[in-house]
Amino acid sequence: MNNFTYDIPTRIHFGKDALDFIGEEVGKYSKKVLLTYGGGSIKKNGIYDKVVEELKNKNIEIFELSGIKPNPRIDSVREGVKLIKENDIGAILAVGGGSTIDASKIMSAGAKVEFDPWDFISEGKEIKDAIPLFTVLTMAATGSEMNGGAVISNPETNEKLASGSYYTRPKASFLNPELTYTVSEFQTAAGSADIMSHLFEIYFNNNDSMYMLDRMMESLMKTVIEYGPKAIKDPKNYEARANLMWASSWAINGFLSASSNAEWSNHPMEHELSAFYDITHGLGLAILTPRWMDYVLSDDTVNKFYDLGVNVFNLEQSEDKMEVARKTIEKVSEFFFEKLGLDNNLNALGIDEENFDAMSKKACGKNGVIKGFIDLNPEDVRKIYEMSLN
Repeated sequence: MNNFTYDIPTRIHFGKDALDFIGEEVGKYSKKVLLTYGGGSIKKNGIYDKVVEELKNKNIEIFELSGIKPNPRIDSVREGVKLIKENDIGAILAVGGGSTIDASKIMSAGAKVEFDPWDFISEGKEIKDAIPLFTVLTMAATGSEMNGGAVISNPETNEKLASGSYYTRPKASFLNPELTYTVSEFQTAAGSADIMSHLFEIYFNNNDSMYMLDRMMESLMKTVIEYGPKAIKDPKNYEARANLMWASSWAINGFLSASSNAEWSNHPMEHELSAFYDITHGLGLAILTPRWMDYVLSDDTVNKFYDLGVNVFNLEQSEDKMEVARKTIEKVSEFFFEKLGLDNNLNALGIDEENFDAMSKKACGKNGVIKGFIDLNPEDVRKIYEMSLN
């Protein structure tokens, strides 16, 4: 296990009364707040009115930026930074899922610099400060409510890249599972796949020993397997929504990944799918993950697949390890495509191999390799894309 520093400073208010604390928390930092959100759903379901009420009760002046899209665009970030600077706004409250929160993170950092916020993404400029960010979560998926990372798209360059830092972690997040009752079946399924992918990316690691963390990840995986389908079948099942919401936060808040020493493999490949085709992130991950598993399975990697199969999918531990590993991949596919009901190939989304060469090179970055569980070069990535077509 690697050396690491544990520090997760985001305060969480969880439960049916979570939004009652919004004014109190935001008011500690500023009397002016930028309220960011996506479409008009938060006005239809009453979340907007509740948020505004809590802020006004603490005499906090509200400015608004709406229309933040899935796979958030740099244009929205730039617009938010402009509003913040013009009005001397001291905090941001993001209401939504990962897209709204991610965009707001880069806004919070952009408010502190004079250069284009895309430079954080494209040039890797270091984020050294940010105005305070708060989040009201409306969909369990990305875990962005409890970490500092953000992924932003630039449609002009077909790029979808990550940035973030300690400073862009939310100061406080408000998590009421009831707010996810209206999330569609598809988005609930894609969100569940996203959570599972975060766990898989850390679980498939070449560390010598992560026994305690592995068992915790397996528990979180079993939680998603248990409650993802239940939330789809019964959208107002509080127990299911609550378990998914909390699992989402812990899958990617830094606690599990702090000791990991390998890059993620499926996320950079999926980011290119989203950049070129604007597909839902969790769906892309669901399609790619079983193919990646097939591609990297070998005598050298079989033990991890065996552990996953026995400990998460309850496969028979006395069977041959390679046989268990193959059945494990089948179980992963069954969960994504049968129990969650997601499309199981890229052709179903209208995607062919036209852009695979460019996507494969971009996925491997400037160094030309994803140094993950098994290192992948552009040729490997292209093969995984090809495997995902049908």
